[in-house]
Amino acid sequence: MTERTKPISVLVAEDSRTQREFLLSLLEEAGGFEIVGVAADGVEAVEETGRLRPDIILMDCHMPRATGIEATRIIMERFPTPIVIVSSTLAREEIEQTFDAIKCGALAFLPKPTLQALEGDADPDGDCLIQALRLMAEVKVVGRRVRASAVARPARALAPAGIRLIGVGGSTGAPGVIADILAALSTTPTPPILIVQHMANGFVEGFARWLSGATRVPVSVASQGMSLLRGHAYLCPDNHHMGLSAGGRIALSKSAPEEGFRPSANFLFRSISEHCGRTAAGVLLSGMGRDGATGLLALRRAGGVTIVQDEASCVVFGMPREAIAAGAAQHILPPDEIAKVITEMTA
Repeated sequence: MTERTKPISVLVAEDSRTQREFLLSLLEEAGGFEIVGVAADGVEAVEETGRLRPDIILMDCHMPRATGIEATRIIMERFPTPIVIVSSTLAREEIEQTFDAIKCGALAFLPKPTLQALEGDADPDGDCLIQALRLMAEVKVVGRRVRASAVARPARALAPAGIRLIGVGGSTGAPGVIADILAALSTTPTPPILIVQHMANGFVEGFARWLSGATRVPVSVASQGMSLLRGHAYLCPDNHHMGLSAGGRIALSKSAPEEGFRPSANFLFRSISEHCGRTAAGVLLSGMGRDGATGLLALRRAGGVTIVQDEASCVVFGMPREAIAAGAAQHILPPDEIAKVITEMTA
């Protein structure tokens, strides 16, 4: 990404006047942002987006007239714009609704920062929000879902059968793709699927519940020593790496972050390459940065099957691009083809 020479224009959609003023002050204190408009409900958010065409929208989840989820869906259909969803609570219902917004096209979901951010105290949530807005403003979102790719090939020619474990890594743009893939596999007796998804702390339990409900695949947050079951998926918990033990059970680690992330897709792919080799497959999905590339290369060298999401269907092609450049990707496919390949190679 090239360095910006002008401020990032932001539309803030928040129904609480107190919260809205707080978020505006936070952005002004951070610098580099231009507040081009505010909206007090979802309908206004849609209208103001069409009128102002901001670089990015900071969207509250719950608002009157139209929720943040409904507004996101309409905005992404009419005038696609990067959207970051913020949630004031970690209540079960609200967390699961944020994933509906991601499915509609929002790029990220974060806890709403507290007043500490303006009182001089350290506030990780405020820092994360500012960083996310700066990064996501550069993402070129589209209002359509690509179902085909010029580089995709028929699934049955891609991979051998006999895969007994699947690892999946993703970041920005990946949660909806993970849901699509799991839903396509819901009637297939697949091997265990281990998933590393970069997300803000506090959301992984809600992501597991949302995936289970949306896909009909049982999804659990992994714990140390957990046994793996066919037809089940396992999410890495907050602030841990996830891999396998010598006995084939879940092994969690709090070793240093890799490529800036804990959990790391590199850690997952490297672990399954060591313990499963040619009986494992790794899938790397949409996301910013470089995480996953070296781990996927280790899996390929160990004889495993390696797949990355294609550029046309990625929200952010960063992680897949790095894997391709490293020589880690055997197959480059859109999500629907990824699901077909998994079905073929686990038959």
